[in-house]
Amino acid sequence: MRGSCGPKVIFGKPLPCPYDGPPSEVCTVCDDVDRDLLTTLCGADYAQGPTCCTTNQLETLRDNLGLAENLISSCPACRNNFRKFWCSFTCSPDQASFLNITNTQTSSTGETAVESVDYYVSQQFGSGFYNSCKDIKMGATNGYAMDLLGGGAKDYHAFLKFMGDEKDMGSPFQINFPSESPPEFSPLNVTARNCYDNDLGSRCTCIDCLDVCEKLPDIPPPNAEPTCRVGLVSCLTFVLLLAYGLAVLSFVLGYGLQVTLRRRRERSYERVALATDTASERIASPRSHTRGLVGASSLAQYLDGEDSTGTQSESRRLGRGASLLDPIETVQPRHYRLNSVLRRGFYRLGIFASTRPWLNFALVFAVFGLLNLGWKRFEVETDPVRLWVAPDSEAKLQKEFFDEHFGPFYRVEQVFVTSAADQDSSSSGDKPPVLSWDHLKFWADVEEDIRNLKSSPHQYTLSDVCLKPAGPDGFCVVQSVMAWFGNDLTGYDPETWQDRLTNCAEQPVGCLPDFQQPLAPQMVLGSVPVDEEGRKEYLDAKALVITYVVPDSLDKAEQAKAMEWEYALRNYLERLGQRAPKEAGLEIAWSTGISLEEEINKSTNTDIKIVVLSYVAMFFYVAFTLGNGASTRDEEGLWSNLATWVTNLPKFFAQPSTSSTLSLDSRLSPTIFPRLPRGLFVGSKVTLGLFGIALVILSVSSSVGFFSAAGVKVTLIIAEVIPFLVLAVGVDNVFILVHELDRQNLLHGPNASTTAGAPAWAYGDNYSYGHTTPMSPTRARSGFDSQERENEPNHEHEVSLDAGSTPQYLSAEERVARTLAKMGPSILLSTVTETVAFALGALVPMPAVRNFALYAAGSVFLNAVLQVTVFVSALVVDLRRVEASRVDCFPCVRIPPRIALLDAPPAGNGLSFLARFIRKRYAPFLLKPIVKGVVLLGFGGILVASIISIQHIRLGFDQRLAFPSESYLIPYFDSVDAYLDIGPPVYFVVHDVDVAHRSGQQELCGRFTTCNARSIANVLEAERKREDVSYISQPAASWIDDFFNWLDPLKDKCCRVRKANHDIFCYPGESPRRCQVCYADHEPAWNITMNGLPEGDEFMGYLRQWLVSPTDEDCPLAGKASFGNALALSEEGSEVVASHFRTFHRPLKSQADLINAHAAAKRIAEDLTRETGAAVFPYSLHYVFFDQFAHIIAITEQILGLGLAAVLLVTALLLGSWRTGTIVTGVVALTVVAVMGVMGVWGIDLNAISLVNLVISLGIAVEFCAHVARAFMSAGSGLPVDHPAGQKERDERMWIALVDVGPSVLSGITFTKLIGMCVLALTRSKFLEIYYFRMWLTLIISGALHGLVLLPVVLSLAGGSGFPQQEADEEWMSHAIRNDYEYTPFLADDDSAVSD
Repeated sequence: MRGSCGPKVIFGKPLPCPYDGPPSEVCTVCDDVDRDLLTTLCGADYAQGPTCCTTNQLETLRDNLGLAENLISSCPACRNNFRKFWCSFTCSPDQASFLNITNTQTSSTGETAVESVDYYVSQQFGSGFYNSCKDIKMGATNGYAMDLLGGGAKDYHAFLKFMGDEKDMGSPFQINFPSESPPEFSPLNVTARNCYDNDLGSRCTCIDCLDVCEKLPDIPPPNAEPTCRVGLVSCLTFVLLLAYGLAVLSFVLGYGLQVTLRRRRERSYERVALATDTASERIASPRSHTRGLVGASSLAQYLDGEDSTGTQSESRRLGRGASLLDPIETVQPRHYRLNSVLRRGFYRLGIFASTRPWLNFALVFAVFGLLNLGWKRFEVETDPVRLWVAPDSEAKLQKEFFDEHFGPFYRVEQVFVTSAADQDSSSSGDKPPVLSWDHLKFWADVEEDIRNLKSSPHQYTLSDVCLKPAGPDGFCVVQSVMAWFGNDLTGYDPETWQDRLTNCAEQPVGCLPDFQQPLAPQMVLGSVPVDEEGRKEYLDAKALVITYVVPDSLDKAEQAKAMEWEYALRNYLERLGQRAPKEAGLEIAWSTGISLEEEINKSTNTDIKIVVLSYVAMFFYVAFTLGNGASTRDEEGLWSNLATWVTNLPKFFAQPSTSSTLSLDSRLSPTIFPRLPRGLFVGSKVTLGLFGIALVILSVSSSVGFFSAAGVKVTLIIAEVIPFLVLAVGVDNVFILVHELDRQNLLHGPNASTTAGAPAWAYGDNYSYGHTTPMSPTRARSGFDSQERENEPNHEHEVSLDAGSTPQYLSAEERVARTLAKMGPSILLSTVTETVAFALGALVPMPAVRNFALYAAGSVFLNAVLQVTVFVSALVVDLRRVEASRVDCFPCVRIPPRIALLDAPPAGNGLSFLARFIRKRYAPFLLKPIVKGVVLLGFGGILVASIISIQHIRLGFDQRLAFPSESYLIPYFDSVDAYLDIGPPVYFVVHDVDVAHRSGQQELCGRFTTCNARSIANVLEAERKREDVSYISQPAASWIDDFFNWLDPLKDKCCRVRKANHDIFCYPGESPRRCQVCYADHEPAWNITMNGLPEGDEFMGYLRQWLVSPTDEDCPLAGKASFGNALALSEEGSEVVASHFRTFHRPLKSQADLINAHAAAKRIAEDLTRETGAAVFPYSLHYVFFDQFAHIIAITEQILGLGLAAVLLVTALLLGSWRTGTIVTGVVALTVVAVMGVMGVWGIDLNAISLVNLVISLGIAVEFCAHVARAFMSAGSGLPVDHPAGQKERDERMWIALVDVGPSVLSGITFTKLIGMCVLALTRSKFLEIYYFRMWLTLIISGALHGLVLLPVVLSLAGGSGFPQQEADEEWMSHAIRNDYEYTPFLADDDSAVSD
């Protein structure tokens, strides 16, 4: 080939002429300019000798090489190989040996021209040529030069084919590259340059040549699992399982050994024991027949010490009345001053509230009314960033810096289009391919509608709000498969569209859209399958991805403009989603810039019915449960009366019409209607329960008012969760107060016995706290001890004189005051710990969570205040109503009291079924030694399982949970996970570096020989090569490298200045006669050592021009489109304040990916800061929401640690024992650990919300423990912890505590919380279900088990010495004085705990 024979069409590129003659020197010798041009283009090899090209061909070659070298000039090896390749093709005198013209054609000038040619290239040169060019980066597109130069080729065959294919933007004729050459041809087989060769004509920088890059040291991926493993489990799991297995084995062996030894000892001493028992029966003790030490039947075995070899029968010789303690030490029970102060304080408060109830109502409600005035400043926070991101968080500050200097990130309007799913399948993976001719036609019409869509009221269109890289007169960036067709299917048909789409997907550079940026297939096609050979089958893609890019702005007017059009787009897409399945068999999932905030706000109040249902359920439970213990002792219950009526009803019809027979008991007389118990009308607590729930609502309202006045905004969590939380927590104290008042009424109310010889039922078990009378220090015997005594054949059931001291009738006000005096400290303990725990949640910096913690703490505290003030007054008002026989809810109606027989036996003992079960069954069973061991082992197993499960807790918060279940954003995010094959962009922002001087430039650049080896560009490229660690998949866009290459004088269409005045830059298209390249006569000249590159003011002058130079085909390195927003200059334009390097994450499909990508980017930025000295931070749109996870584990440890410390301090202080406080704190910690263990199993991620729930778990777990622990401490005998009888004494105290407060903890704490939380199971919100229903249900069950099973066992084994109640102390003193100090302390009536 030689010469030009005209273009194929007018204005086309010239075609070469076929020529089969010898090479000639005529053309090149006759004109020296041609020879100079040839050597300039093709090197010194062509300085002499014949050639096969003409001047016209050289000029065409020069223009084509110039276009290519705009992309590849940064790598000398590729540039020289490229020139070698095309110079050989155009001018080599030996071209006949490797070129074969296969077809000719007639050009537009009528000449014969080449139509197709075979170019034979050796495999060695072809692969070397490709390898030298494949890694050259195209920073402006975050891609590779190969994407534009070779169509994204993956091997040299595809590379050569792309360059040889005939196309408008490529070769004007077809060039084929056969892999095999005929014998008469010799393939081009010159030596290809390697990018890693050391000569200046070959060596490339690390950015463009992987082989010269410094390999980074191996590091583990972010949040990698522990490497220490034993088989399939971690080392920690293995150690825990091993330790637990050994503990179980030791327990089994130890228990077996103990049983064996005991049986052997019993057989050895059987006769002695029997004789001793007989003798001990005859030992006389002044008090042995009426009273004994607490647990006398079992305490005596400790008299000889633990080392004694005597049997229990031997120890009984000392007598049950013998004193175990030094009289001086035990002459007076132990006191705890704070306990006395609190009891007196609550007693005075109770006296005031009960004697002046209406004044109390007025004062308290006035104060709470003032708190509710804060509702005037009530505001709801709706901005997702201000909701879920801490104001001073690093990520938020970085986002604000980015927005201020580079503008906010784009507002993305994105649509996923898929085929409608088959009826038999619902998953995205089962959907058929979306691409078809009918679907394309339908979607082309949709896109046309969207382009013409007008907003209301200002009639904005897409063109008014979209991103236009080329300026206001340019085209909108719409990333869609339709852009490959020029947004118009005219000219295509059902047979040709597939070829067009496939070609564009394989070679995006050949199908540039109107905005002139290549569209990679992963941007517009989703879930593309791959065949067995690894080739992508684009026609079988499952989804179309359409993205409209709309710029955001800090200018509210511009933002409102975009939002107005987005509202119109949202409405259009809503309608489209309804009609698309019917009209085209398509489904769409979509999101707009306004969707996130709008849908989050929609979820507020969607579950108002659930809130109401929860309160109604709680009301019925409270109303009917509170009245159970209020019935009089001599009256049967509702079900008993109904049974009696059914039994006697037939007698009513069988008896004569007149009868003179009088029934001894009118209750047995048959009646036509059943006799309903008075308690059903008088003893019920419907009004009181409703009042208690109203106080809960008032506390929530007052908390909202107070914090609204303080400027704390209400959030979604507050609106939906706090009503449940405060209801579940607040009702507990209502039950505790009412139950204690019932006990006071049984002891000191009108129905209490007034005879000196009152039977034991009048005070024994009914006052299960342990005092047989309010003015006696004696205790009720434990259940298991009383059973032992009852089994003795000669046991005399006598009533102790002291134990039978006359019960004292007290006024209603006094009873209520004593109720508050007794239970007030327990309420204070639980309230303080709950409030402190909730308040600790405010340490979490996320506003939504912090505000929730503040509102919750305030609500719980205010509710407790209302309960110890207003509710106490309500208690005395209700008690007066009951004693006046007035009907509940209708106090004006009075039921006359019935006549009670004085000698009638009691119908019951005042104990509920739950209380009887705990007293007779549960407490004695739990306190058996073998049961204690099993309990400890069982909870040890729970601890081990929880720790193992905690290792599998995931970090994250799926934002789909924040939306209503029917939100259109849920299928959108599902589609993002399923179909989007490209990750989000990430920007590494650099500031505080002087880029106008060489040292600063060398810290940034990567394409010049003197760039720092650990520069930002080089490190980002090195990190890209380890994608599994860095999560970076695309080359970084290095603005400084493109800027310096823009100055390269070889790129004669880029930087140009006027010849007459070098201070004036030429605009694109200006005549070359008036312009010259910027560095044409620069001293020193432009070179890759950076020696001649600009600095200072010269640098800034060129930079300002580069930023406004249009990016086009002639000069793709110009900065306007690619880097116009990548630099932030000072107001006067004299310095670069900040700049960024853009790259992309790999596809992030899960919460773990998003968290790890953020962690990896932070690590990279920290490394860059350390290496370069510049301030570097990463920014991506999702980072602001995921920054919490960088610190969540440390924050969790810190807050839970502070919470446990607070629990220890409060419990130890209020209980008066560090030992007991430590035990309670340990049980609380185990409760929280168990909740965390369930999190790992039940799919509850760790985030700020679940962290606050864990903190709440601390407070609520204390409530399960506090009342039991305080009852245990208040039943104290003063016996030292290390006393030989201490174990039995602790068992008895724990029995008393369980009988005392166990029913209240179960019915008033556990069941109320279960009812309130179980209603949440009906919610439609997955957010409420996962983070509140699941976590709180786990907490309630775990708290009840730990508080009522584990805590009693541990306290009975190691609890601290207790303190008796104050009234017992006072009465003990009077008895001691009356008996001349001969009264043995802590004695109990043998028969005080009679059978039910």
